[in-house]
Amino acid sequence: MCVKDAEQQQQVSQDMGQFDDTNNNNKKPWPLLCGDDFLCTQMENWPDDDNHKQHSPVALLESISEDAVATDRKHNLLTNFVPILRSGEWSDIGGRPYMEDTHICIADLAKNFGCNLMSEEVVSFYGVFDGHGGKAASNFVRDHLPRVIVEDADFPLELEKAVTRSFMETDAAFAKSCSLESALASGTTALTAMIFGRSLLVANAGDCRAVLSRHGTAIEMSKDHRPCCIKERRRIESLGGFIDDGYLNGQLGVTRALGNWHLEGMKETGEHVGPLTAEPELKMIALTKEDEFLIIGSDGIWDVFTSQNAIDFARRRLQEHNDVKLCCKEIVEEAIKRRSTDNLTVVLGCRVGLDCPHCGAESAVKVMGEASVA
Repeated sequence: MCVKDAEQQQQVSQDMGQFDDTNNNNKKPWPLLCGDDFLCTQMENWPDDDNHKQHSPVALLESISEDAVATDRKHNLLTNFVPILRSGEWSDIGGRPYMEDTHICIADLAKNFGCNLMSEEVVSFYGVFDGHGGKAASNFVRDHLPRVIVEDADFPLELEKAVTRSFMETDAAFAKSCSLESALASGTTALTAMIFGRSLLVANAGDCRAVLSRHGTAIEMSKDHRPCCIKERRRIESLGGFIDDGYLNGQLGVTRALGNWHLEGMKETGEHVGPLTAEPELKMIALTKEDEFLIIGSDGIWDVFTSQNAIDFARRRLQEHNDVKLCCKEIVEEAIKRRSTDNLTVVLGCRVGLDCPHCGAESAVKVMGEASVA
């Protein structure tokens, strides 16, 4: 995926236009989804108005206070609307000889690691990790990053600080854990999405991507960290790095990643800050009832799907069969048909509500607290 000897896929991107289904006529009113066959997690009421989008990150997390929780609970009882989230996932080795993608879905992050929060709100955690140079780094980050976040002193009051610091600490921990040179040469991109109350926080280091469907319109929640990105190029050059033939220092196809400690001069050592960083870029928004589902995919998906095309494709499939896991499988299968040659991973989170005519309150509030990893 990232190293220079990976197969070039530019011809696939050139053909992508023929698959784009962005006709506005396809954007039918979205039916609320139901069912209890998938990972679900309790969430607070999402507001109808858009004013919350202008709130500061700190304001978005104010619902953790006891007064705000009591107010929200009272409001939920009055409106009889308690949104929840269910998720599905699917992976495939694709056209590669080895599978280096991995992912994780945790319905209740704190409960999963035995941490008791003052608030009844849960923090849902979803992550996709796209490894390169072996799967040691992607597996390590999948297994350790969620716990590091929970154990951070700022969790969950200041999620942004906790997540940023945890990415960096997990990267350093991986370097210390490597007893073999082959493991030290492994690296991984990482994208995580956390839902807490009304807030969605996406953290990205690399070229996985998260896209939110807001009434059928694709809202990109992350930016691909590739050498062609002007902002990333400026950051790299300011730190003494360079772009050669479309690769960071002529060696790596991404500009942010965890691992890759074998590349001399690329990572932070002491007072020196290298051009390759594990620090994620963050994006936080306030969710509304217009927000339908979130797609997280490794770059093998986005090599052959535009963001809007993926939303349109998933929306049609969910309207047809209302099966989240099957929808993920169909996205992966479609990517293979479109000649993606990379590993392929998709995680999809869908919103449902008590006012769905096909499900009752008992099934709608089902919560599963165990982690699912692959």
